[in-house]
Amino acid sequence: MRISAKGRYALTAAVCLAQQYADDSYVSVISISDKIGVSKIYLEQVFSLLKRGGIVTATKGTQGGYQLARVPEKISALDILSAVESTLFEPAGDSGNNKAPEINKALKSLVFERLDGAVYEALGSVTLAGLVTEVARLDSEQGFMFYI
Repeated sequence: MRISAKGRYALTAAVCLAQQYADDSYVSVISISDKIGVSKIYLEQVFSLLKRGGIVTATKGTQGGYQLARVPEKISALDILSAVESTLFEPAGDSGNNKAPEINKALKSLVFERLDGAVYEALGSVTLAGLVTEVARLDSEQGFMFYI
C-alpha cells in the first residue's frame, strides 16, 4: 500500500490541528505550512479536500483558518485518508481474464478482501488524539542535549 504525498500531508496537517484543538481557535494554512515545511498552495488543496470530507471547518478573514470539525478522538486516520485519497480504497478488480473465474474468486476472498479489511481496521483504530499523544511522548523522549 502506498499513501501519496497528499495523504501524508493531510495526516500531518490534521495532527497539527489536533495539537491546537483545545485552544478552540482557527489555525492558518501559513502557520501549518511553516511548521511542516510544505507549500502553502499545496496545503490549501489538501485542506479543500479535508473540508469537503467533513474533517475540518474553515473561516475567512484575518483570524481565519481551519479547525477540526469533530474532537480528535472521533477522527481516524481512515477518515482523513478517505477524504483525500481517491484511489486508495477502491475495491480490487479481477486478477486476470475470465478464463479462470475460480482463481479470481479465491484471490478476492483470501487475499484482497482480507488485505482491505486489515487496512481499514488498522487505519480506523488510529485517531488524531492517539497521534497527538504519540507525538508528545516522542518529543519528551528526546530529552535535552547540552553542548560545551
